[in-house]
Amino acid sequence: MATALLELIGISKSFGGVEALRDVDFLLRTGEIHGLVGENGAGKSTLMKIIAGVHGDFGGEFRLDGQPVHFRSPRDALAGGIGMVHQELSIAPDLSVAENVFLGAQPVNGAGLMQWGRMAREARRQLARLGLDIDPGMRIGELPIGLQQMVELARVLFSGARIIILDEPTSALSPPEVERLFAVLRRLRDEGRSIVFISHFLDDILLVSDTITVFRNGRRIATTPTAETGKTELIERMIGAGHQELGDSYRSDIRLDSHRDAATVLETQALSLDPAYRDVSLTARAGEVLGIYGFMGCGQVELVRTLFGKLRPDRGVLRLAGGEVRFASTAAACRAGIAFVPESRRSMLFLEEPIYKNISVSVLGRISRVLLKPAAEQDIARTQVKALQIRPPGVETRLGSLSGGNQQKVGLAKWLTFPPRLLILSEPTRGMDVGAKEDVVKIVRGLRDRGLAVVVASTEPETVLSLADRIIVMKKGVIVREFADELISKDRLLEAA
Repeated sequence: MATALLELIGISKSFGGVEALRDVDFLLRTGEIHGLVGENGAGKSTLMKIIAGVHGDFGGEFRLDGQPVHFRSPRDALAGGIGMVHQELSIAPDLSVAENVFLGAQPVNGAGLMQWGRMAREARRQLARLGLDIDPGMRIGELPIGLQQMVELARVLFSGARIIILDEPTSALSPPEVERLFAVLRRLRDEGRSIVFISHFLDDILLVSDTITVFRNGRRIATTPTAETGKTELIERMIGAGHQELGDSYRSDIRLDSHRDAATVLETQALSLDPAYRDVSLTARAGEVLGIYGFMGCGQVELVRTLFGKLRPDRGVLRLAGGEVRFASTAAACRAGIAFVPESRRSMLFLEEPIYKNISVSVLGRISRVLLKPAAEQDIARTQVKALQIRPPGVETRLGSLSGGNQQKVGLAKWLTFPPRLLILSEPTRGMDVGAKEDVVKIVRGLRDRGLAVVVASTEPETVLSLADRIIVMKKGVIVREFADELISKDRLLEAA
């Protein structure tokens, strides 16, 4: 049995009177990949942020190498050999890849001048350890999010961290990229480094972890060797009994039931935006969820942004309710009745503002054209909070204190005050646990049943399978397959992509 590297005993943490962790014990051994699973708000990310020095105010005992420690900042934790790659990346998009690898520790010579050549050479070497051949001089914002994540991992490795915490590291990666990441993690483990792997992808957790810990409601429910557990047992421990909405997408085939006789709300013909996608023809119908599935970089992100007026196509036709349209802006798309929830929560929400301001922002012009009316805003927000079961339910709660799943619900609520006639969701369940995904499934199915046309674009096969009535698969910018009125499985989706 490997030696204990890090040990937490009786850890408790509260935010504004809300208990996030209660009397939690956690043990990480040298040369171990330790998987963490649990619902949004279960406490796993809070515990890891305590380890990484993000939260310095907590109760309980923290031991590293058998000695008590108490980190007050991420810099303290990094000095202690602990680094964390957060789900929301902390890259500087306008800086180069090399500058991001060295962020906060750029080398200088005796005269205080930056050693650009040394920085580029060392960055290339660190990236090569991850199997990446990237120009260290290119702007990191030009890279896909999956590669940006790998660069941030290179930064943590460069720091010399013995303990590496990864929060949802595979949520933006294609299967080949996941395999590459897992190979790197196994090599790091064999070198004696310890890794904490937080993920809602249970297959990934089971594939790469040596040990798995389950959290629920701020408590550690169980810790077990990976070889002694399975997906069904993990789901039961994570969410308990009575949650069946997502069961099919995790365990069996799904029968698709398209609505071919329903009215067409949106249609594209040979829509193209080089080099992202080309000759895309699709229809979205009232009372139907159209799923768009593919690996990262397949073109679906750019496609749905085009449908909402964020990008303009090079050629092709876009029709809404039978009439040809060309959106000059997202505001024009909104006026036409299209709502869009992007893959990045940070890009659409104001985390420092209360829940009600995030929900009412889309209808302020209807409430008042001159002065804000907080009471009216809060009334609107309370209706949506109740309907979507947002937790905690207080509309004056700061949005940034909510779990990722509840923030996503607020993002939905923002648009459902319209309501739109077409709702586009890009990665609607990214970074969510099984329970939060189930809530989103219920919400989207309810909107569909009310006659709304919904487009769901995702790289997560479970998400598409649990939501879609019809599925198109994209690969390298083109539609390669459509599934409708048939049995479909995760394996078939992956094969098509």
